[in-house]
Amino acid sequence: MINAIFLNIPIENLKRSVDFFGGLDFTFNAQFTGDDSTCMIIGENMYAMLVERAKFSTFIEKPIADKSTVEMMISLSCESSDKVRELSEKAFSLGARQLNDPEDRGFMFSWGFEDLDGHIWDLFWMNPEHVQ
Repeated sequence: MINAIFLNIPIENLKRSVDFFGGLDFTFNAQFTGDDSTCMIIGENMYAMLVERAKFSTFIEKPIADKSTVEMMISLSCESSDKVRELSEKAFSLGARQLNDPEDRGFMFSWGFEDLDGHIWDLFWMNPEHVQ
């Protein structure tokens, strides 16, 4: 079975991305950090490899999507609706684009943003009593 996830995400500028995600209280594994990439720790066994586009392009033959396209949405489950609000508002203050208005469905709360490189992050909280 799968025991960890590593998302490889193309970015424009490593320092800018580290400053942005560090501002959201994410940390980085120095062991997997170089001049053009870093390993951002999302949670237990969850990592995002932030890789500058020049290096990322050596991994694949296809062109890298630009900011005008969306290939996927990264959805992260948070511990509370307050944490969703806190992270979203912090992301906006750091330059992220607000994608939508907060959505409160009672049993679930979500809010999303587009990071500095155009990647879509959907933060949500779901009442654990609602999940079967």
